[in-house]
Amino acid sequence: QVRLIDAGFIWTEPHSKRLKLKLTVQKEVINGAVLQQVFVVEYIVQSQMCEDCHRIEAKDFWKSVVQVRQKTLHKKTFFYLEQLILKHRLHQNTLRIKEIHDGLDFYYSSKQQAQKMVDFLQCTVPCRSKSSQRLISHDIHSNVYNYKSTFSVEIVPICKDSVVCLSPKLAQSLGNMSQICVCIRVTSTVHLIDPTTLQIAEIDGNTYWRHPFNSLFQPKQLEEFIIMDINRVQEKKKVAGAGARSNKHTLAEAWVQKTSELNTDHQYFCCTHLGHILNPGDLVLGFSFLQQCRGVCVNPCWFSLQVLIKKSYDRSRRQRRRNWKLKELERDREGTDTDDERQYQDFLEDLEEDEAIRKNVNIYRNADVPVESDTDDDGAPRISLAEMLEDLHISQDATGGEGASM
Repeated sequence: QVRLIDAGFIWTEPHSKRLKLKLTVQKEVINGAVLQQVFVVEYIVQSQMCEDCHRIEAKDFWKSVVQVRQKTLHKKTFFYLEQLILKHRLHQNTLRIKEIHDGLDFYYSSKQQAQKMVDFLQCTVPCRSKSSQRLISHDIHSNVYNYKSTFSVEIVPICKDSVVCLSPKLAQSLGNMSQICVCIRVTSTVHLIDPTTLQIAEIDGNTYWRHPFNSLFQPKQLEEFIIMDINRVQEKKKVAGAGARSNKHTLAEAWVQKTSELNTDHQYFCCTHLGHILNPGDLVLGFSFLQQCRGVCVNPCWFSLQVLIKKSYDRSRRQRRRNWKLKELERDREGTDTDDERQYQDFLEDLEEDEAIRKNVNIYRNADVPVESDTDDDGAPRISLAEMLEDLHISQDATGGEGASM
């Protein structure tokens, strides 16, 4: 053993990644003689990353991805799904969320986290899924395999306010329901209503994939009508084998005219499920089979059919007085356009009009918009303050220091 007498650094270039130490040691040898020696110890600094950092730098940091797709022109279902994910905090374990044209990609660091997201989607929206995996590396000595997993989730291509045409077999299995139905809501199932009888039905994902059907019209094809005359009618007598009827809607017969044809005498007769909210002079959005189905193989009896979807209100006024807001997922976007903003406004209006949907959504009060008095009301649906949550904002430290507020 030796004694350390002195030690010190020798100056080196800062960028050389070398450390030099000058050490002086002594040791007693034969007959009390002391031997002293000076030598230099050189250290070389080598950069090294942990396994996780190495994966990030190599762009290989994710282990599983969940690809959610819906082949529709409107994103109402995705806006609703986004709010469900935020409410249940399913986005906390994601490494990255990427928005593409027809869906979202969720990236995870483990297969278990991705499987949890797939299970959540199957419980909240009608969909089907499949999975695959790709071998990345294999250590033959330790028999360790490194895979990347991909989960593909396809949501049924039906969104709210779509007009669908059921197959005869499916319509019969739903209680002899009419083939032409309106989608009034999409949750864990597709909610349909027959506008001529008020008969309702719910179709889950498994039923849809066994008897698939498509939308005849999308919300982007809505036309504006004006109610010329409307009469509430008693519900038609329920025939044997018929399904349940809606208690929230009222059957009515109406004469309508397109706002684009006000200078003509063209009027259309139709049955509607919106008799509880429509009055003469109201504006309503709907579809005209006569104009929309030309060149499409449908039943000739449907060519004169008009389907009213929802009452129309002044959109600009609704936006100005909307004193609430929603949170959004942080994601990479390919690009937004004016159509995306219009679709988002449609979704906000659906929340105001449908109480069943907004029960599943966290709605926050927007303090920047003043609350209007009840006297300034045009009859448009509104969300009450009791249904809103207070958004938490911490301006400085939450220990009660200067300026701390919530």
